[in-house]
Amino acid sequence: MNLRQLLDSLRRDHRFMSHVTRWEVIPPRPAKFADFPEEVDPRLVRVLKDRGIDRLYSHQADAVRLTAAGRSVVVPTPTASGKTLCYNLPVLGTMLAEPQARALYLFPTKALSQDQMLEVHDLVTALGADIKTYTFDGDTPGTARKAIRSSGNIVVTNPDMLHQGILPHHTLWVKLFENLRYVVVDEVHQYRGVFGSHVANVLRRLRRIANFYGSDPVFICCSATIANPLELSERLTGVSMAPVAGNGAPRAEKHFIFYNPPVVNAELGIRASVVKTARGIAERFLATGSQLIVFARSRVRVELLLTYLQRAGRRVGIKSGQVRGYRGGYLPAERRAIEAGLRDGSIHAVVSTNALELGIDIGRLDVCIMAGYAGTVAGTWQQAGRAGRRQDVSAVVLVASSNPLDQYIISNPDYFFGRSPEHATVDPDNLVILMSHLKCAAFELPFARGERFGDTEVGEILDYLADQRVLHAGGERYHWMSDTYPAEDVSLRSAAPDNVVIIDHETPGGRVIGEMDLFSAQELLHEDAIYMHGAGQYHVDRLDWKRREAHVKPVQVDYYTDAQRKSELKTLTADLERPLGAGKLAVGEVGLVAKVTVFKKIKLGTHETVGAGRVHLPEMEMHTQSFWWELPEDVHERMAAEGLDPGEALKGLAHLMGKVAPVFVMADPSDLRALPMVRSPFTGRPTLYLYDAFPGGVGFARRIYDQFEDVAGAALTHLQRCGCRDGCPSCVGAAVESGGTAAAGAAWLLSGAGAAASAEG
Repeated sequence: MNLRQLLDSLRRDHRFMSHVTRWEVIPPRPAKFADFPEEVDPRLVRVLKDRGIDRLYSHQADAVRLTAAGRSVVVPTPTASGKTLCYNLPVLGTMLAEPQARALYLFPTKALSQDQMLEVHDLVTALGADIKTYTFDGDTPGTARKAIRSSGNIVVTNPDMLHQGILPHHTLWVKLFENLRYVVVDEVHQYRGVFGSHVANVLRRLRRIANFYGSDPVFICCSATIANPLELSERLTGVSMAPVAGNGAPRAEKHFIFYNPPVVNAELGIRASVVKTARGIAERFLATGSQLIVFARSRVRVELLLTYLQRAGRRVGIKSGQVRGYRGGYLPAERRAIEAGLRDGSIHAVVSTNALELGIDIGRLDVCIMAGYAGTVAGTWQQAGRAGRRQDVSAVVLVASSNPLDQYIISNPDYFFGRSPEHATVDPDNLVILMSHLKCAAFELPFARGERFGDTEVGEILDYLADQRVLHAGGERYHWMSDTYPAEDVSLRSAAPDNVVIIDHETPGGRVIGEMDLFSAQELLHEDAIYMHGAGQYHVDRLDWKRREAHVKPVQVDYYTDAQRKSELKTLTADLERPLGAGKLAVGEVGLVAKVTVFKKIKLGTHETVGAGRVHLPEMEMHTQSFWWELPEDVHERMAAEGLDPGEALKGLAHLMGKVAPVFVMADPSDLRALPMVRSPFTGRPTLYLYDAFPGGVGFARRIYDQFEDVAGAALTHLQRCGCRDGCPSCVGAAVESGGTAAAGAAWLLSGAGAAASAEG
């Protein structure tokens, strides 16, 4: 049985189809070609024609023309659409004409950097040109670094290395910065939230240093399909961008199947294991001889599925070495061998974490199975793009877990298959993040009085740093005056500069396994917590709050811990307000005083509470940005008349909105926190707050304010489609905690919001 025959068979399988919420057939589409623009160097045209590329796709030609005219561009096209030529052609063409020209390529991961470096190196070799291409990251040996700094035409790196290894040492990189013509920023959609806000400031520092040396590079950004690629790219780079519209790459027929495993506990909303379900589906496709990739959300799931599929493969004549795993922790040589095996077809199946989601070249596979939603629409399409040869039919199966986010997506396929609704959000002017990078920038070059950082006026912050004796204000300049090296203390992955280091104290010397911001550490790293890391479990033996260290040891237990935080939220300013029916929406600055007091031990699988304990930690204070929804004053009386409890309704609504809202703003659910108040001290009314879980905020709250009607409508739809009776973890929380009226009450509130929005519209 081949792939098409199996798809036909599944269509006729009533048992399989009873759990399919959507079977979308994406029709084939021919390529849209364009002749090589005259701006492409004839030597490059010759090399490409020797490789069978006689014409470019339309979007590639458009990108070349725009960059040749000196425009910075953003190319938002799907996986495997040939984005690399959009930047390699202008970069290599410029270097053939100007041997001293330099380019900087930024990729979010080391693996992607290595992969793209090999691709450009192959082109350079075919050209026979003296264009030196190097990767500069933490693995680059010291002996090679001097050669890269002095003679590297194309330097391939990542934001972390640019931040700590290149910009602070710009005097060693004079040739790069004096001749910097292009900066390529690939996978732009990855740079969002806190990470994106940091990267935007790193790029401000890069442009500042480049301008100091007399260069003003063109930026070429590449992104997956999101709602705001132009806005995101301009916020990241600080330069005006031209969007490259359309996608000229061809597409073969693709079957995209949404599969929701059967419910095994209706009261708790728990479904059959996503791992077992994905395994059964993958085994059916493996038997057809199709080359497939299975994506799993954790390392443990990868290893489990790999074991199952190797056994299944042997039953149909596939050797164990032809079914491989791919995840963090594998040696680089092993990863490269797996990638090569996928390209040449010697490997039939691979089970991977999202390490293979990005544009690493592994060829084109026949089938992609996802054991759980990737977290964003863009990321899911990235994974789905791994399947689909240009001429043949392909299949993608998304198997949902019981997770509320998975259940929202699987139950609302129109949301997924419509125009990308996700808005990536960054806030380069977050005060905590901005101040950290101003210190780094002042270390690199003194600030002149009145100088802007990007487009931001920073005089008051520089004066404050001078008052704190971090900078010295002398004459018309601010100089760095400390012996410390500020970039070492700034992590691009967290907003607050102070983190708790997590140490496995049972390994010799104490192995550092991770770090966490202080606010999250109180919930996840208190003493006796079970900390989950890389799908492993660790018991927190001691949290040294003064030294910012959590000492943990590996364990295997059948429960996890959930800490309870008491939060007091004070609204400081309402920056924007607008009416919604008899209520009001607002966004502004809030002060949060929070204290973790107790934790529960919850049994895996059944979610029963099997124990509890107290937590003794100091209060935490944080200023951040929040969205809030003030409900009408008479909502208590009206709900009571309907037999609904307003407190339960608000609590259920907070749980629901806290899970649905992150979908729209491309946030991780932990990036946003929801807090219901039966009577807010600030508004005097029942109020729902959704606030950024980072000091200063990174723009999520403002995006929710702008999109509230869409978010509320999506939340109501999800609630109405949920199969539970009175509430479950996939909608408003567990029924045993909600008392039975949370779901009905939340639906009542959301219906009122929708009616009010319709009336105003």
